[in-house]
Amino acid sequence: MKDEIREIEPTVPLEALVSTDKNMYELTNAAIHRAKQISMTGSEALEKTGGRSVSLAIREIVTGEVQYNVKKD
Repeated sequence: MKDEIREIEPTVPLEALVSTDKNMYELTNAAIHRAKQISMTGSEALEKTGGRSVSLAIREIVTGEVQYNVKKD
């Protein structure tokens, strides 16, 4: 039986991350929460990234695929 070689998508689009105008603290916090959601619910995209939930979360946020709001006290 031959070993299957999987093609793993690039995880974080660095050009989008570097050029984002988002606050890095807020982006990091949002990515942590999104990664927890992904880990708990699963995702087809998670398989494509080799199980890297944090990288997937960052990609979703910087590309605008997922939005987040900051709670004001």
